[in-house]
Amino acid sequence: MIPIGDYAGQRRSFPFVTYALIAINVLVFLYQVSLPEAQLVRFFSQWGLVPREITQGVDAPPTIELPIYATFLSSIFMHGGWLHLGGNMLFLWVFGDNVEDAFGHLKYLLFYLLCGVGASLAQIAINTGSTIPNVGASGAIAGVMGAYLVMFPGATVRTLVTIVFFITVTYLPAVLVIGLWFVLQLISGIGSLGVRTQQTGGVAFWAHIGGLVVGAVLAFFFRRRDYRASAPTTYGGYGY
Repeated sequence: MIPIGDYAGQRRSFPFVTYALIAINVLVFLYQVSLPEAQLVRFFSQWGLVPREITQGVDAPPTIELPIYATFLSSIFMHGGWLHLGGNMLFLWVFGDNVEDAFGHLKYLLFYLLCGVGASLAQIAINTGSTIPNVGASGAIAGVMGAYLVMFPGATVRTLVTIVFFITVTYLPAVLVIGLWFVLQLISGIGSLGVRTQQTGGVAFWAHIGGLVVGAVLAFFFRRRDYRASAPTTYGGYGY
């Protein structure tokens, strides 16, 4: 299931921050793909988040470009490939605008960054000794999805469903779409616990899990007290 739109009620403000985050992620990735391979490897090691460096408090190998704890933020604007970037930005586009509307622009930006940090901490807690740089906005976006679930439990999501060669577009409850995604992450995350190294497949499942949980909890503190979402209908519109 791939979400391609949603309807959670009419937005009251333009999602400047969501679109800016998408633009920054795209620009960073375009810079990445412009680098020669050796420089790209160096870029990832310097700006990506390496769990062992965080747990030991030592930058290895030492670099001066960025303090190791700053990689909690820099890493969430980096991606490992076009599909990684495209999938993340699609989910952010679908779910981010309404959450930004509910929180307000600046609070939403702070919320997004905190979810990214929380997601990284969850992944580090599971894989403390990894020397592989963690990159991607998935954890922060999972936090946005968690907040969306709390703020708009009655929303519908326009979803692309593929079953073998059968492809259709349908409207599904947001609770089902996000809930199923979370269950799949949880199953995969538990399955990865037996192999806590590079062999886990390169997907930070526990960052996804942690991000969604952090986002759902923070939603209760970040929502605007005067915010009232307009009641959604059964219609699933494009990216409201």
